[in-house]
Amino acid sequence: MTADRSMRPRVGTGSARRILQGFVLLPLFGLLAGCNLVVMQPSGDIAVQQRNLILASTGLMLLIIIPVIVLTLLFAWRYRASNTAARHDPDWDHSTGLEVVIWTAPLLIIIALGALTWISTHTLDPFRPLSRIEPGKPIAAEVKPLEVQVVALDWKWLFFYPEYNVAVVNELAAPVNRPITFKITASSVMNAFYVPALAGMIYAMPGMQTQLHAVINKPGAYDGLSSQYSGSGFSRMTFKFHGLEGDGFDQWIAKVKQQGSELSRDAYLELERPSERVPVTYYSSFSDGLFGKILGMCAVPGKMCMHEMMAIDAKGGAGRESRENADRLQYDNRHTQRGDEPPGATTPASHRAPKSESPDSDKTHEGSGQGHSAPDQTNN
Repeated sequence: MTADRSMRPRVGTGSARRILQGFVLLPLFGLLAGCNLVVMQPSGDIAVQQRNLILASTGLMLLIIIPVIVLTLLFAWRYRASNTAARHDPDWDHSTGLEVVIWTAPLLIIIALGALTWISTHTLDPFRPLSRIEPGKPIAAEVKPLEVQVVALDWKWLFFYPEYNVAVVNELAAPVNRPITFKITASSVMNAFYVPALAGMIYAMPGMQTQLHAVINKPGAYDGLSSQYSGSGFSRMTFKFHGLEGDGFDQWIAKVKQQGSELSRDAYLELERPSERVPVTYYSSFSDGLFGKILGMCAVPGKMCMHEMMAIDAKGGAGRESRENADRLQYDNRHTQRGDEPPGATTPASHRAPKSESPDSDKTHEGSGQGHSAPDQTNN
């Protein structure tokens, strides 16, 4: 009898071990303090409204999810095989009251989600000008939004400030509490402009202009990035967005004008070449109408602009004479013609054989646009 008792496990030993293991894992939760939940702690009014929409939608859905999970566990425990006291009715098949609850609750939540989605879709339309700086603070009639023209290049960002006639690569700045109007396009492949602390993601596409209206309410330096895969340099296509108070923005503009040089059309064509890890570059001025030419896909001399092509189409086409426009309409092969197509571009995009099929691929493609720094056009 004594021997049998010695072989039995001590009561509570397993529970104590599990509790001890739980305490050992507790310090690991401290690592979560390093997480930057910028989407849930934004600094711009549009991003705050988007955060609130996420929380409201999640809360409405949890009204169903949590009760279902709790009732599932409760039923599994109450009607377990060992609980002989639980009522057992094998012939039960219907309950009007239960059916009403099961269908009414989800229906009401879906209606609420639909109304919330419809209202927020119109309120947060990126093409819609802002009506307020923050809750309870409407925009004054005399306040002029800051216009920023954004171009997604391979693999860097180019920002034009037409009001100040300056341009910057891989750095963005704006005054705190001043509305910002972004006009966004791309020079080659589809991309996406995203500053999580400011507002949501907006696509950038060649030959098209998307818009974003936003405002930054707190000073600071925020991360901006490309949220759409666009090639080998995608992961390094980042920039800093500075929210500046007082005369900080004017000082930043003055620094750009002092340290920058001119962004001519030829300088832009050099900048447009595929390159990675491009440092911040300032331009004290830029060629008149340059953003319009980039948007119209005619920055390269001799190319036909989009508005010219649309004017011809509106007249029913150019007939046989349109053959003369064929070369002017070739756009996607401009990098290949210069011999600097992005790394990894193969047939049919570049009309060249895959690198794995070329015996001298390492020599042929060495430095073909990857890792190049921006042209030395500034003194910054």
